[in-house]
Amino acid sequence: MRERCSAWRGILGASLALALLAVPAVPARGQELADFDYENLRFRGFAPEWGYLWATRVEPTQSWGVRLDLGYLGPGVRIVPSVTYWSSTFKAGEVRELEERVASLISTQIGEPPPAVDLGVIDWSDVALAVDAQLVWRVPYGVLTFAGVGGAAHMLDGSGTAVDGTFVEDLLDSVTAGFNAHAGVEYPVAERFRVYVQTRYEVMGDLRYTQMRLGGQIMIGAGAPGEERAR
Repeated sequence: MRERCSAWRGILGASLALALLAVPAVPARGQELADFDYENLRFRGFAPEWGYLWATRVEPTQSWGVRLDLGYLGPGVRIVPSVTYWSSTFKAGEVRELEERVASLISTQIGEPPPAVDLGVIDWSDVALAVDAQLVWRVPYGVLTFAGVGGAAHMLDGSGTAVDGTFVEDLLDSVTAGFNAHAGVEYPVAERFRVYVQTRYEVMGDLRYTQMRLGGQIMIGAGAPGEERAR
């Protein structure tokens, strides 16, 4: 009898442990989004984007891009690739620091006091290919909110009258991996059109920036349950 009780206690304990482990995997019913799997990962729409960013090394600037909606990979988890472009000029302090480094390098090579180096205006542009994973949930009044993380490949290109064709340009040209965290709100204006705004924080190498994006998505495929426009 004692052995049976011990066995039952073991079974109940194991069942309780499995139930507790399963709790975090259950999506909040407030999302009103179906339990999707990889079969629901399909192209559903695209959105032209306009943005503005504040970076650590370049002046604030505009950005342009296109977002693709590939639907849901799991419960409430949406996959969103994007292509984004921006171009700006280096901040004066960054150019001055680069000039000092170049002057120091020349001085070391020729064994004389550092010369005066004037690099003028230097531009830096970026084409970013990103893939984001967003957790989407519904709030009152038919508004969708989302938050997520993503990775990107940034193709950076430097240019300027004084640096074109030099090793300085080579230093500025690179392909760099980046990572971001973002959050935003989205509203279905019509069955086939929705607007959104999001804020992103991007980290890549020695450049970081905060970006705001606005977009309008044209829906090609059907929306998920819980994404409908409020009546």
